[in-house]
Amino acid sequence: MIQLQAGQNIPLTGEVVRFSAKAEAALDVSALVVAENLKVFSSDDFVFYNQPATAGVALAADGVTITLTEVRADAKAVLLVVSADPAAPARAGGLGPVTATLSENDSATAEFAITPSSGETALICLEVYRRGPAWKLRAVGQGYAGGLAVLLTAHGVEVDGAAPEQADQPGTHTMSGPLAGDAQIAAAGAPLEVGHGLERLWMVFEDAARSAAALVSAREYAAKRLDHELSLAVSDPATRNTPAAEQARSAAQQRHDELVDTAERNHQRDAEQLMGELAAADRVLPPALASWDSPAWDKPSAPSDGIRLGELYALDRGSLRIPYCVPVPLNRPLWIDAESTRAVAPVVGALLARLLATAPQRRTLVDIIDLTDAFGGFTGLLAPVLNGPPITDHADISARLQALVDAAELAELAYTSGAFTPPSEHRVLLAADFPHGYQSSDAQRIGALITRGELIGLSIVIVGANESDSADTTVAMLSQSCRHLPTIGGTPLFDPWTGSAWQLDLDLLPHEPERQARFLRTR
Repeated sequence: MIQLQAGQNIPLTGEVVRFSAKAEAALDVSALVVAENLKVFSSDDFVFYNQPATAGVALAADGVTITLTEVRADAKAVLLVVSADPAAPARAGGLGPVTATLSENDSATAEFAITPSSGETALICLEVYRRGPAWKLRAVGQGYAGGLAVLLTAHGVEVDGAAPEQADQPGTHTMSGPLAGDAQIAAAGAPLEVGHGLERLWMVFEDAARSAAALVSAREYAAKRLDHELSLAVSDPATRNTPAAEQARSAAQQRHDELVDTAERNHQRDAEQLMGELAAADRVLPPALASWDSPAWDKPSAPSDGIRLGELYALDRGSLRIPYCVPVPLNRPLWIDAESTRAVAPVVGALLARLLATAPQRRTLVDIIDLTDAFGGFTGLLAPVLNGPPITDHADISARLQALVDAAELAELAYTSGAFTPPSEHRVLLAADFPHGYQSSDAQRIGALITRGELIGLSIVIVGANESDSADTTVAMLSQSCRHLPTIGGTPLFDPWTGSAWQLDLDLLPHEPERQARFLRTR
């Protein structure tokens, strides 16, 4: 039996699979049959104790059974869920450790151990999903401290008591009955913790990374075997120049070429499938994660759990380009490596456009430090969201940063006293030309914001040369804590699953004024 790690996927070969889970807490198991956008088609696609079956998916005594050939043909995946049993006493700390098991044809295939860390009372343990004509299993482990109600809302199931305006939204479906009442109580005041555009794109990235690694490995193996077989063919001086040696060399080359050709065809097949998935996803993603050509930019903004920074590619691995995305609010500050701020103004503009699009339901406030006036071409469009004029004089930097620090410290005091409420604003700090013109205390202030900024909903973007090796310890540590975006061609990024190298093309804000206005919309 395979012990899965979070994000790992494996092929499924059985016709019937069975999901079960165990924990110290009393658990309910359930399942969601979802479309490409990870939302249910209708209320019939939520399988739980009050609705124990839908096409191909059935609740059993101790788990969920999926007959893969009977799952509706337009379904993308079946999400396998555990949640706290509402009839059991509440357990301090949420569900605690959960072990999820998937069996194929009554034989245990994979096990996934999940240790929630934030009091989660509902978990998506596993995802059984289509990959072309086949099915695969992915270890997810996504937790929801807000409970099952929040999980269901995220996947298009509306629980009783939800806001009236949600009832008419396409892709949302009402759940009623005893579970709905429990969910309504659990969801009161709980934020939506997960949107799934980012998750879906990272799953595609993972599949692309594993396909790339397989291609690279096959090429390396073929080259090593060819070298070994050619060496054997010429190792005996007496037969080195004979027809037999030439035949051996020719056969070795043919085996090499066949291996490489098979690997490249497999990779191309994977790439074409992933490109199809990305094209389909681009039509339903929120604008912050979509391409510039997506119709999402002509519609009202939809909330997003992440932003798209650019596209990853590798010239020696074909035409596949994968969106490179990160969560928002930024869990790590972004540092755009650049000697010239003006040269990367289109990158910064694209980044701001996407940050503005992430939270249409919240007020966005932007603070800009721009000592060289590099962003003057588009900051006029940002006037409705600016928290004061862009700073162009170094003497004004400290006061602006200190105001943000003060707000974060007040939020921290509220948090420690139990009076904290989640921020109602999304704040963005753009600190360009760093560290030139900044005082040492300003670097300390930015460091404090990295630590506490999440309490005020702050995302931080820094522009400047990479200072990770700076003689100034504060500046060096600040640089090392950021996610660096290279702007010089040839600088590789490495995926976290296989270590494969990728090149990054960062998004650029178009220079045409009418297109800038379209993307830098401030409501």
